Amino acid sequence: MVRSFIFLAAVQLALLVLALIGALSADRVRTLPRAVWVLVILLIPLCGPIAYYFWGRPLPAPAEGGPPRRTARPASPDDDPDFLRSMDTEQARRDRELLAQWERELRKPDDE
Repeated sequence: MVRSFIFLAAVQLALLVLALIGALSADRVRTLPRAVWVLVILLIPLCGPIAYYFWGRPLPAPAEGGPPRRTARPASPDDDPDFLRSMDTEQARRDRELLAQWERELRKPDDE
């Protein structure tokens, strides 16, 4: 009975230490801010570190040559088709035509 208690306490302590090291050394954490994860790990004895490993730890990078991981939103605006469609408005077309007209005028000889 005492051995199992000591074993469970050692497992809990190891999980706590590993989760704290992971939360404090990770570049980014998921779901909650880093400070909240540290509080959860410290204040909720066994479930806090386990919750961090399931929901807070950053996802590993995709394997080389494997399919890329899907993200909730595009990484940059030029990857977002909705953003690109919104840029192709009538005002943008007029601006491109005006720029083309200015370039033609600059290329004309000065003798006219």
